[in-house]
Amino acid sequence: MRLFNVLFTLALIVTTAKSTLAQSAADYRQQGIQYRAQEQFPSAIDAFQKAVKLDEKNLSGRIGLGWTLHLANRREEAIDVLQNTIPYNPFNIETFNALGIAYLVNGDLINAVAAHTWSTMLDRNNEIPFFNLSLAYERLAMYDWAIESGKRAAELEPNNPHPWIALAIAYQGQGDQVSAKQIFQQAINVDSRYGDRDSLNYLSRAAFSPEQIKTAQQLLATIQ
Repeated sequence: MRLFNVLFTLALIVTTAKSTLAQSAADYRQQGIQYRAQEQFPSAIDAFQKAVKLDEKNLSGRIGLGWTLHLANRREEAIDVLQNTIPYNPFNIETFNALGIAYLVNGDLINAVAAHTWSTMLDRNNEIPFFNLSLAYERLAMYDWAIESGKRAAELEPNNPHPWIALAIAYQGQGDQVSAKQIFQQAINVDSRYGDRDSLNYLSRAAFSPEQIKTAQQLLATIQ
């Protein structure tokens, strides 16, 4: 009887400790999200790192850390964290969405295409990888692929101006200026702010390259 009581007490302690540990990791993840929303990236990164240390198998914590490192322009670290997240679940779309974007902004276009292509295979209705594939293929001068990816992204999220702008840039690269102008006008119809040249500079936040932003500005000038 005494042995049973001892074992029961130990089991209770272990269960409580695990519950407290998991709760602490969740708390740190929430802190990381809140700090990131305020663009307090060092504090956000610290919180996510603590969350991952406490619960290393939790994908939300790992992806949160990787994405925050990306936003903080610590891109190589972001890529490393996200790559190391894959073995925990190689079928998690959010991991590959984030990793593909980090690759794209880092200029690693082949790996960006690989990550986003896998993401589209996991979910054909996932707009994010199609949009980023359009940007990546355009930079690789694979304009037919860029156009098809851009069309799918715009189909999936027609009220988002970014896929329309990416599609317009792809048509421009292909040499179809008529379609490029028409599609760019569609982007302005969706969001009139992109009828202003200076507003196009904010496209960098959506993973457009400096060259792509310059093309967008040139396109805008032709329709004004």
